[in-house]
Amino acid sequence: MFSTTSPQPALSRMTPQALQNVLPTDDLGEITTASPWCQRWRERQHSWRHTSAGGFNPRHYVLEPLAVRTAKEFVLRHHYSGSFPSAKKTFGLFNTSDGEPRLSGVAVFGLSVSRAVLERALPDLEANVASLECSRFVLLDECPANAESWFLARCFDELLASHVRGVVSFADPVPRHTNTGELVAVGHVGTIYQASNAAYTGRATARTVKLLPDGTVLNDRAAQKVRKQEQGHEYVEAKLMSLGAPAPRAGCNPALWLRDALRAVGARNLRHRGAHRYVFRLGQNQRERDRITLGYPELKPYPKRPDSSG
Repeated sequence: MFSTTSPQPALSRMTPQALQNVLPTDDLGEITTASPWCQRWRERQHSWRHTSAGGFNPRHYVLEPLAVRTAKEFVLRHHYSGSFPSAKKTFGLFNTSDGEPRLSGVAVFGLSVSRAVLERALPDLEANVASLECSRFVLLDECPANAESWFLARCFDELLASHVRGVVSFADPVPRHTNTGELVAVGHVGTIYQASNAAYTGRATARTVKLLPDGTVLNDRAAQKVRKQEQGHEYVEAKLMSLGAPAPRAGCNPALWLRDALRAVGARNLRHRGAHRYVFRLGQNQRERDRITLGYPELKPYPKRPDSSG
């Protein structure tokens, strides 16, 4: 499933003590929550932090609401997806150890592409108001181990204070490569959500996605913007032209142009078994959280390995 330059023991069969001295391979998306290794990002490239190399000190960090524009710039620069979703609440993790606050992480909570995604997961809550989707969560490689758990918990405190009672998040377990074979998305199982005791409720609907030559996905919503010339279609068209598609001619049929553009850039189909879905119920205590209905049965055990490459 994973390529590596040197043989390593199967991580799934190792004890937490044995894992202490085993560095994950570059291609490994995530490892078990018992592991002391934490994933970090910079310029859309992932790396690893070990808990023994300096733990997280909450006195050196603060959480602040973040302007959407600032959050978008950070995410586009560092997150492997290279995209930014619709955002309603954005938070920044700031490192204050040097005196001047430095943005070191961003969390984005926003509107789901379909209200049904939230309504089915949290049927008691008004979608996009009392329930939101956690669509981006990225920390720089300078953040020490365990920073993500503190950051996520503080985000939930802020959301609860603004009357948000539920959060749905997805982890994409499918590794993706460029047309030249470069790994750009390692495949995630939602390790941070598991470590934060999220309810695992299975996979989203399986589908076929359109994979562009740079390894990014052209999702259905983006394609629809081009076909219907809706707001944001220029960005999608510019993306395709940067990959080698011809510019659309005046008066051309947008749907036909999109078909030809995808063919021109060498887009390919990838069968996706569905992202892993996690649900958080927010409350001041366990009793309040338990009162919120889960729309799906909670499943055990948590998934531990990304899918094989498509």
